[in-house]
Amino acid sequence: MSADTHADTQMPLRVASINDVADGIRSFELVQPDGSALPGFTPGSHVKVQAPNGALRKYSLCNDPAENHRYVIAVKRDDQGRGGSLAMHHDLQVGDTLPTSVPENAFPLVDKARAYLFIAGGIGITPILSMIRSFGELPAAPWKLFYLARSPATTAFADELAALGRHVRIHHDHGDPANAFDLWPALEKPNTAHVYCCGPRPLMEAVRDMTGHWSPGNVHFESFNEGGGVKPDDKPFKVRLARAERAFEVPVGKSILATLREHGCSVASSCESGTCGTCRTTLLEGDVDHRDMVLMPEEMATQIMICVSRAKSPQLVLDL
Repeated sequence: MSADTHADTQMPLRVASINDVADGIRSFELVQPDGSALPGFTPGSHVKVQAPNGALRKYSLCNDPAENHRYVIAVKRDDQGRGGSLAMHHDLQVGDTLPTSVPENAFPLVDKARAYLFIAGGIGITPILSMIRSFGELPAAPWKLFYLARSPATTAFADELAALGRHVRIHHDHGDPANAFDLWPALEKPNTAHVYCCGPRPLMEAVRDMTGHWSPGNVHFESFNEGGGVKPDDKPFKVRLARAERAFEVPVGKSILATLREHGCSVASSCESGTCGTCRTTLLEGDVDHRDMVLMPEEMATQIMICVSRAKSPQLVLDL
């Protein structure tokens, strides 16, 4: 392993095949160079890879977890991004080595649910596809997928999903908000189903709002917008750790979690995108700009997800 390889990407895997699964979306099949079995994974898992330009990125595994000899990821090309997806599309070739982490799961499929309702937008189909593939021909519970995409050409794995018949509803809005799919009829009446949603932030926020009357434990989100993204009005702020009696400045473009790690503070985390709740921290003072998908309104005055949320006030005081 090269000295430049990121510490999280412990496995140098070989790219066995590359396929275009939609316009701007490419899948990569990764295997051990000697053909041996890979560490197992569960539906909803992701891996980190070090793209050819050195960027570290998370991608969902979209194949059946029963396939122990390969990982399959799908990457959407983002021409306005930070370069990781462009490097994956333009520079990675069959036979190349891709430094890869062992799988982790911040979006696990609940076993023995009475029913499943999947909602995917665009590339958000990838973790949900692994879940559906894990069911095999005899699912343990009824399930339904609503897959929302811009057009037929940008619908990943369209043929495979269409072959699943009545279980799948694919909708194309063709970029027109007036053609947006109405999810309310599926979410209006809460029930014992588990809802899994992955896709663009506006879709997840809409689903969160429409499931506010559901049991929180039955609604699950996945996002790879690590650190919550940067907004035009973001400003630096100070975070003070009450128990450790330390204080640090959190700059624009860096999360509280990343800042604490940079200063040697060990804090539990998993998704790092505000969807799993692992980094939930008690807030003692300050006004928070909440950017997570986890906290209920009544929790926001005393809790914060430090992987994505920022401060509206000059300082936040945390119970750390």
